[in-house]
Amino acid sequence: MPVAVPDALIRLRSRLQTVVAIPITPFQPGGAEVDWIAHAALIRRLVDHGVEVVTPNGNTGEFYTLTLDETRRAVESAVEAVDGRAEVMAGVGLDAAGAVAAATHARAAGCGSLMVHQPVHPYRSAEGWVAYHRQVAEAVPELGVVLYIRDPRIGGEQIAALADACPNVIGVKYAVPDPVRFASVARDAGVTRFAWIAGLAELSAPGYWAVGAAGFTSGLVNVVPRLSLALLEALRGGDFDKAMAVWEQARSFEELRAADSSADNVSVVKEALAQLDLAERTVRPPSRILPAPLRDQIQALVGRWRTEGWL
Repeated sequence: MPVAVPDALIRLRSRLQTVVAIPITPFQPGGAEVDWIAHAALIRRLVDHGVEVVTPNGNTGEFYTLTLDETRRAVESAVEAVDGRAEVMAGVGLDAAGAVAAATHARAAGCGSLMVHQPVHPYRSAEGWVAYHRQVAEAVPELGVVLYIRDPRIGGEQIAALADACPNVIGVKYAVPDPVRFASVARDAGVTRFAWIAGLAELSAPGYWAVGAAGFTSGLVNVVPRLSLALLEALRGGDFDKAMAVWEQARSFEELRAADSSADNVSVVKEALAQLDLAERTVRPPSRILPAPLRDQIQALVGRWRTEGWL
């Protein structure tokens, strides 16, 4: 039988239905060291603009290129930077024991929730997926757990079974590029049981919102927070004409991030931040610094956003 969800986690579930910012990890020139001063400043900028949830160690934060010490410091830096003004949802993942250790560190650092990356393994069974996430969730029962789903084989049955065993599983970041599949999974698991977060950022947000999402992740919010928050406001208000007008403002930038199987996903964000003098454009392999033609396109977009008052 499902276990009752504590009131504190119910309140947290509601809080997560928003723009979930995935902050970058800014590097010093050359990429060997993280620029922790810039890291904190960028997160404070997000919160100053009204962002209510930030996820250090997300994919836009180049999680898979960071050392263990860097991932831990990223969580600590985020908690200190938000200073109680926003929820810090720490990204954890890789091997199960490492994810549990990261989860317990996040709890000690002051986080209230976790986002669990899709398990990195060439052979994944549905039962093994449940077991992996159960190990993490059971280690930190006080923290809200958000599942990051990129595998279309994971359905509502597995999500519901996991939440039956672990009542702190309260959210799903759904990043399978199929709104029909999302609509089915959300209903099979329980539309009102979880905070359903569109995990493919602004481009997918209106379509996923129409069939059950109540929040979306964003890397664009690092650059132009007003734009992401305006899209959220329009979607919450049911004004899809306004939402699509805002969507058009984000479209070119997000299409650059999504091109070539998202090869330049982080590089595009960092290039825009570099042009705003907020961070270096440096990324770590296997990402790349953008070639000049793409940098010119981003310069034009940043100029347009300035002219139109988004920046």
